[in-house]
Amino acid sequence: MDTIKTLDQLLEIKNKYLSENKKFKHNVLVCGGGGCVSSNCKEVDDAIHEEINAFGINYQVNVIQTGCMGICAVGPVALILPERIFYTQLTPKKAKDIVKRHLINGEICEEYTFFDKSLQKYVPCIDDIEFFKLQTKLVLENCGMIEYGNIDAYIANDGYVAAANSIMAQNPENVVIEIEKSGLRGRGGAGFLTGVKLRSGFMQKDDTKFMVCNADEGDPGAFMDRSVIEGDPHSVIEGMILAAFAIGASQGYVYIRAEYPIAIDRLKEAIKQAREYGLLGKNLFGTNYSFDLDIRIGAGAFVCGEETALLASIEGRRGEPRQKPPFPFQKGLFQHPTIINNVETLANIPKIVRKGGE
Repeated sequence: MDTIKTLDQLLEIKNKYLSENKKFKHNVLVCGGGGCVSSNCKEVDDAIHEEINAFGINYQVNVIQTGCMGICAVGPVALILPERIFYTQLTPKKAKDIVKRHLINGEICEEYTFFDKSLQKYVPCIDDIEFFKLQTKLVLENCGMIEYGNIDAYIANDGYVAAANSIMAQNPENVVIEIEKSGLRGRGGAGFLTGVKLRSGFMQKDDTKFMVCNADEGDPGAFMDRSVIEGDPHSVIEGMILAAFAIGASQGYVYIRAEYPIAIDRLKEAIKQAREYGLLGKNLFGTNYSFDLDIRIGAGAFVCGEETALLASIEGRRGEPRQKPPFPFQKGLFQHPTIINNVETLANIPKIVRKGGE
C-alpha cells in the first residue's frame, strides 16, 4: 500500500472504492456482529458465497460482512441493496433460497423478512421497520453498513478526512475548540465534558504524553463499545489520532478486556491496515507529527474500568485505584500526562471535527 500524505490520495481511494462497488448489481450485507456470530452467521455467509459461485453470478453480487445491525434477537440477518430488503433468522437453506429467488429472479422472499408482531405482518424494507424508523445513527452510522475489515470502505465514507485536515493544518488547539463547542460529554457514564479533558491535556507542559482508550466495558450486558469496535474500528482509531494530536501525545493504548476476542481481532487488523497506509506511525500526512497505537488486553477485572486502576494495569501492575490528585492529565501513565476516553466518546470525535463543533 502507498503511504497517504494528502487529501487527494484519500479522495482517490474513496472514488476507486465507490466506482468498483457500482459494478455490482447487488450488495449483500451479512451481519457479523457478536450476536449474529453466536447464531452462526458464518454458515449463512458461506452458503450465500457457495450458491453465488454455483450460479456463476459472483461478478454481479458483492457479499460484505458488516458489523452489528442492531437487532440481534432476530439474527442472523442480512440486508440486500439497493432494494434495502432485510432478511432475518437466516439459515444456510434460507440463504440459498434468497440467492435463487431474489438475487437471480428478482422475487422478494417475504416469508424470510422481518415479522412485526404488533402489526401481525411481514415488513420487507428495513426503512419501514418501527425499530429502525425513529433512530438517527451517529456513532453507529457505519455499523452494519460498511465492510468492517476494509480500510478503503471507511475512507469511502469520509474516513480519516478529519485527521488529515487537522494534522496538515498543524493547529492542535483547533481540535480542542471544536470538541468544546460540541458539548460532547464522556460516554462511559460519568458525562464529564470531553473538551475540558482535552484542554487539560493540551495545557500540560511535557514532551511525553499518552492517549488511552478505555474499552474495558465491564457492566453486565453492556455491548455499546464492543459493537463500535467490531463494526467500525477505524472510527475509534481516527478518534484517537485526533484526540492525541489535540493534546500532543505520540503514543496511544487501547485497553480492552480479554472477553472481547472478536473486537480485539478486528481492531488489530484495523491498526495494521492504518499503519500500512501511513495513518499511524511516523510523520503523519507528511508533517512532523507522529502517533502510534497499541492494544493492551485486560484480564477482566471490573475495577479496571476506573481510570487509575486501568493505567496501573497497562503499566503491568495490579489494577487498583489510587488517590487523586494528582489526576491522570497531570501524572498518568508512567507519570506523564495522560488523557483517557471511552470508545464511544472517541468515535464521536471524527464526525465532530469533520462537520464542526456547532
